[in-house]
Amino acid sequence: MVESRRADTGRRRQRVLSALADATKSGTDISVTAIARRAGVDRTFFYRHCDLLAQIHAQAAEPATVPGGHGPAVSRASLMADLAAADARSARLAAQVRRLEARPSEVLDDQVWSESGVGGPEDTEQLKARITTLEQQLIDLELKLQERDDDLAAARAANRELMAQLNRQDSARS
Repeated sequence: MVESRRADTGRRRQRVLSALADATKSGTDISVTAIARRAGVDRTFFYRHCDLLAQIHAQAAEPATVPGGHGPAVSRASLMADLAAADARSARLAAQVRRLEARPSEVLDDQVWSESGVGGPEDTEQLKARITTLEQQLIDLELKLQERDDDLAAARAANRELMAQLNRQDSARS
């Protein structure tokens, strides 16, 4: 029984080594899961046989080769990095195109409005600054008004209290 167990382990080890060699030769994914699937063994098998696990990790760390052994193959990670870089470059270029398209349009709009005489006054920046100043003054005046309303409400409450005290004194004398 022990000998049968050893023979089975030997056959599984050979299948793992064969699957690892095939994956290395074909340039396919080299991972514990992929090799276990190819060899028809459980992933826990590798953790009982640390030498096989080390071989898988060593092969996974090496750059893959193109089938036929003609140099390194493109890895999935490098393709994903290239795709991310291309997406970022595309986004930057699209933003630059939008900015470049908007600028002539703004210049032409200003020119058409000023030539037609329909456009706003030339001193729009001064008017915008004046609006900002007036809005701030309005906020300040609203705050002062609120403070005065609060003072008036407090004075009215004090007046009511004093009137109530006077009325109590007059009723007590009578």
